[in-house]
Amino acid sequence: MPESKRRKPKSRPLSPAAQAAASKAKEPSPTWYVVTMAGLMIVGVILVLLRFVFELDQLVMFGGLIAIAVGFAMTTNYH
Repeated sequence: MPESKRRKPKSRPLSPAAQAAASKAKEPSPTWYVVTMAGLMIVGVILVLLRFVFELDQLVMFGGLIAIAVGFAMTTNYH
């Protein structure tokens, strides 16, 4: 039995505000954002490792964990 053609769904025109929001949502993250995000996570890991290798103060480890946490929090806005 022949198969009928499928209909394309009708798309409604978007309002200017919706078009602006849709175009802005598709933009990639700037380079500085990606570098900062990755840098914070890498520096955090290095700080945690240095704390244990050189037996540094506990605050160094907390600083490293905070840097890692901020880097991971920044990934939620990464496009």
